[in-house]
This record gives sequence, C-alpha cells and structure tokens, in this order.
Amino acid sequence: MLAARGSDGDAMTDPVIIENSGGVLTLTLNRPDKKNALTAAMYEVLTRALGKAAEDASVGCVLIQGNGDSFSAGNDLAEFAAINTGDGERPTGNSLVSALARNTVPIVAAVQGRAVGVGATMLLHCDLVYVTADARLSVPFVNLALVPEAASSLLLPARIGHARAFAMFVLGEPVDGATAVAWGIANALVAADELRPRARAAAEAVAARPRESVRQTRRLLRNADVLAARIAEENEIFAAQLRSAEAREAFAAFREKRPADFSRLR
Repeated sequence: MLAARGSDGDAMTDPVIIENSGGVLTLTLNRPDKKNALTAAMYEVLTRALGKAAEDASVGCVLIQGNGDSFSAGNDLAEFAAINTGDGERPTGNSLVSALARNTVPIVAAVQGRAVGVGATMLLHCDLVYVTADARLSVPFVNLALVPEAASSLLLPARIGHARAFAMFVLGEPVDGATAVAWGIANALVAADELRPRARAAAEAVAARPRESVRQTRRLLRNADVLAARIAEENEIFAAQLRSAEAREAFAAFREKRPADFSRLR
C-alpha cells in the first residue's frame, strides 16, 4: 500500500490520503472538520493522482471517498470570497474538473452525508456511485450567484431531465440518497457501515476486469471532447460571475448568516 504523506510525514494529516492496493487507487478526502471542503491545493493533488492512475498499469479503478460525516461540502468558500474581493486568484478553469472529463480509468464513489457543488457534480463523472440514506446531494450554484461547472449543465439534465436539474441548480433543492438512486445519479443505497466495503468490492470487481477493455468501454460511453467544450464554456461564465456584485452579496450574506438580497443590485 502506498500513501501520500504530508510535510510532517503523517499521511493521516494530509487533506487527501492516497492509497494504492489491490488494483484500486483510493483517494480519501480528509478535512472532516471542514466537511471535506476542497481547496486549490486539494484539487492539484487529486488531479495529479488521476493523471498518474492513467499511466499506471497496476491501477484498474479509482475509489473516491471522504472521512467524517460528509463526502464533500464542495469548494472552500473562503477561497471564492477572496477571489471576489481581489485578494485571491482563481486559475483558468478547474484542474480536477478537466482531469475528470479526460480521465480513462473507471471511478467508484462512496458518498455519505453532504455532497455539495463540485462534491456532487464530480459524481456525474463517476461510473459507479454508492450512497447512504443520509446523503444529501446539492448543487446550489445560483444561491452563490454562480453557474454550474464540471459539465454538469450538460450531464445532470441528461441524467435526470431538465425540470429536476433546474430545481437543483436554481432553487438549490437537495436530493437524498434514495432519490439519487431513483433518479439514476447513484447505483445503490447502502447502510452506513456497509458503504466503504460495498464501494471497495465494486472497485475491486472493476479492477479485476481486462484493463484495456474496461478503459475503452468507458471511453465509448462518454465523449471527452464534448465534455471539455462545455467545461470551457462554463468556466468563462463562472469566472465572470465569481467577481460579480451578485457574488459579493451572496458571499457577504453567507459570512453574515443572513438571507442574500439581490434586489438592490437590479
């Protein structure tokens, strides 16, 4: 087993723990105190891991999971707020999103608790998704005056239909685990204590299949060029909205724990 280690040499303190065993590369989000909110540094670690997996003949499947009571709360909003005020920089696009779109290795996800924003949209790039009853998938981009990313504006309505996708994006309506399965976002509802064993077993089953056959099948099921084009379009609009007055009001309201008031901006 190989594990990514932090600067202090303790893998368990890293925000992303990487383990490679039994043909499965496991990526564990490890900021449980922050609901596994993703930082720019975490994006880079995950992106590199996916890139290496594609080149590693020993990897037959990637498994993504999160420590604590949530899968991922999505982007760290403190970083977004800093960009909005000019105190931070956002790279052109999101490296992880692009890596997911171009990825050739099958991905399995184990999801408990909150899966918000990119924590939910990354699931659309996974091939097998297992959820618990307490899972809550939400993509409230409009609540933050932003727009969908990760090609989710294409993938989510294709999966669940326009009306349901619009309600999730614009009204911020969450979807529980059972509904995620019923709508085809996830494969199965699993008891909390069975989540990781079930996801691991599925990842190992994928890894046991002929590697090239599996990768080519995944490629045929997805159109990476179409996904990349939609991601580029989303990124351009997302970047503009991130620096907008609407986003400034949304982030201020979030910080101050009050309802946002966009009426004064009209």
